[in-house]
Amino acid sequence: MAGNFISAKEILRRYAAGERDFRRVNIRGQSFKGKDLSGADFSEADIRGTNFTNAYLENAKFRGAKAGLQLRWQFALTGVAILLSSLSGFFCWFPAVLALLIFESDWESYVIGWTSISVLIIFWFVVLRKGINAGAFAVAGAVAFAGAVAVAVAGAVAGAVAGAVAVAVAGAVAVAGAVAFAGAFAVAFAGAFAVAGAVAFAVAGAFAVAVAGAVAVAGAFVLLSAYVAWKALAGDEKYRQIRTSAIAFAAIGGTSFRNANLTDADFTAAMLKSSDFRRANLTRTCWHNAEKLDCLRPGTSYLDNAQIRELVRTRQVQDQNFNRQDLRGVNLQGANLADASFIGADLSAANLQDANLTNAQLIQTQLDKADLTGATLTGATIEDWGITRSTELRGVQCDHIFMRSPTKNDPNPRRKPDNWDEKFVDGDFADFIQPIVDTLDLYHNTAVDPRAVAISFKELAENNPDAELEIVAMEKRGEDKFLLRAKTAPDADLSQLHAEYFENYNEIKALAEAEVQKLLAEKDSCIERLENFVQIALQRPNFYTHTQVNEAKTVTNNPGGISQSNSGSMGGGMQANIGDKNRQDMSIQAAAAAGENLTQPEVLDLLAELEQTINNAEIPDEIKEEATTYLKAATKAIEKENPNKERAKINLEAVAEELGKVSDVVGAGKTLFQQARPILIKVATWLGIAITAISL
Repeated sequence: MAGNFISAKEILRRYAAGERDFRRVNIRGQSFKGKDLSGADFSEADIRGTNFTNAYLENAKFRGAKAGLQLRWQFALTGVAILLSSLSGFFCWFPAVLALLIFESDWESYVIGWTSISVLIIFWFVVLRKGINAGAFAVAGAVAFAGAVAVAVAGAVAGAVAGAVAVAVAGAVAVAGAVAFAGAFAVAFAGAFAVAGAVAFAVAGAFAVAVAGAVAVAGAFVLLSAYVAWKALAGDEKYRQIRTSAIAFAAIGGTSFRNANLTDADFTAAMLKSSDFRRANLTRTCWHNAEKLDCLRPGTSYLDNAQIRELVRTRQVQDQNFNRQDLRGVNLQGANLADASFIGADLSAANLQDANLTNAQLIQTQLDKADLTGATLTGATIEDWGITRSTELRGVQCDHIFMRSPTKNDPNPRRKPDNWDEKFVDGDFADFIQPIVDTLDLYHNTAVDPRAVAISFKELAENNPDAELEIVAMEKRGEDKFLLRAKTAPDADLSQLHAEYFENYNEIKALAEAEVQKLLAEKDSCIERLENFVQIALQRPNFYTHTQVNEAKTVTNNPGGISQSNSGSMGGGMQANIGDKNRQDMSIQAAAAAGENLTQPEVLDLLAELEQTINNAEIPDEIKEEATTYLKAATKAIEKENPNKERAKINLEAVAEELGKVSDVVGAGKTLFQQARPILIKVATWLGIAITAISL
C-alpha cells in the first residue's frame, strides 16, 4: 500500500540530496516532466495521474506500482461513456422505426422499410466478417446502388426512395459508430459498461412502448454493438481502430511516461492500465508479470503487438513463432524460449541473460548488442544469425549447435562439433563463434538482384568510409539465396551497416528500369564488374574468397575496395535519386557543414532562436506546445557541463517530427519549417545525428 502523500518538489529535493528509495510513496497527480530520476525506486508507489513526460528514468524501479487514472478522472470519463451509450441507445430506435415501415400499406413506405433493412444487414454482416472500415465501404456501395435505383424510378417516388436511403444510411452509421465506440469506452471502464448498457436498453425500451416490434430490432443493435466493443477490446484486429480509440480515451488524465527514457527500468507486477508510453525508450524495460499491458497506450513500440506483450509479461513462450518480429530491446531475462522460432527476427539490444534457447531457431536473427550471458543455446540453429562484436556471449551454455536448418537433401544439418559424440566444453562455443563475429554478413533470402547488390554495396562503402568495408567472400545458398561477407573496421557498427545496406537494396529493387539506368549512368564501371561477379557466384554453388573477388574489382584506397570514377562521389547520391532531392540540396549541406564547427553557447543561442520562431508562428497550438516542450528538454540536456547528447538527440528528433506535420502546409506552417530546418540541421550535425533523420 502507498504511504502518505509527498509532493514532487519534496521528491526532487530528496533525490538531489542523494536519496533514491521512494518505495510506497503517494505521488498521485504530481509532475516530474523532464526531470532526471534515474535509479530511483518507486516500487509499490501510487503513481496514478503522475506526469513523467520526457523524464529520465533509466534503471528506475516501479515494481508493484499502481499507475492509471485518479478517482476524479475515472468518474469524469465514465460519465462521458454513459452519455455516449445513452445516445447510442436513442439511435438504436431510429433504424428500428424505419424497418417497421415494411408493414405499411403504401408503396413508398414499403420501399423505405426494405431499403433501411437491406443497408443495415449489409453493414452489420460486413462489420462482423471484415471489420468496421469494410463495413463503411459496404454502406457506401449500398448507397450508390440504392441511389441508382432511385434515379431510375420516376417522379416523387424516386425522391422518396432517395430520401429513405439517406435516412437509413444515417441510422446505420449512427448505430455502428456511436454504439460500438461508446460500448468500447464503457468496457474500458469495467463498471461503466453495465450502466451504459442499461441506459441504452432503457432508452430503446421507452420507444418500444410505442411500437412493440421495434424492441427486437433496437435490442439487436445494442447487442451487436456490445459484441463489436467486446471483440475490439479483446484484441481483434478487425476492430483495431475502435480499441485504439477506446484506450486513448481511457488514458486521458492517466499516468504519462510519454517520451521518457525507461532504459532498464523495472515494472515487475505493476498495474499499468490507462498509462501513456508513446515514444518512450523501452530498451530492456522489464514487464514481468505486469498487469493490464493491453490497456495502455503503446505508441509504435513492441507493446503494440499482443503476442510480444504476452512474451515480455510471462516469459514462458516455448515452441512459439516470432519470425520476422521487431523485438529490439525486449527484456527476456531468464525466459523459457525453448523450441521457439525467431527466424529473421530483430533481437538487437535485447536482454537474454540466462534465457533458455534450447533448440531455438535463430536463423538470420539480428543480435547486435544483445546480452546472452548465461543463456542456453544447446541444439539451436544459428544459420546466418547476426551477432556482432557487441553481442555478449559470456558463459553461454551449449553442448552443440547447428549451422544450417534441415532440408530434404540434408536432414542432418551441419552440427558443431562435427563429431556427434563430442560436446562443447566451457568456453569452447565463444572461441568457435568468434571468427563469424568479425565480418558483416549480408544475407539475401529472396531472389537476388545482382545489380542492386553491386550498387548498394558501393553506396554503403562510400557513405561509411570509416567502416573500411572490404568484400572477403560470396556464397550461393540453396536455389536463390546469397551471402555477401565483408571485412570491417574493429569499431564499425555492424547493425547500422546491415540496416543501411538493405534499406538501399530494397529501394533499388523497387525502382523502374529507366530510373536504374539513369542511376547507373552516374556511377563508375566498377559496379558493372561487381554485378557480373555476383551473377557468376549465383550460377555456381561455390564459396568465393577474398582473392577471387579481387579479380573482379580494382583494389584502391577507396572504401570497399572499389575504384571511384571522375564522375564524383556516390555518397548521398542514392538518397537523392530515390527519395526527396530537396533533402540533399546545397542549403542542407551548407547547414550541416556549419554545424560541425559550432560551440556549445552557439548551439544554445540557435535553440533559443528556434523557440522564439516557433512561438511566433501561426500554427496549431497543440503542435506548438509539443514542439516547444521537446525543444526545452533538448536545451536542458545540452546546457549541462557534460551535455547529455543522447537525450538531446531524442528530443530534437521529436521537435523535427512535430514541425514536419506543418511542413507541407502553405503559409505559416511552410514558412516556419523553412526557417527551422537549417537550425535543426546545424544542431543535429553538432550532436552527431544523421542529416536525413532530421531534415525531413
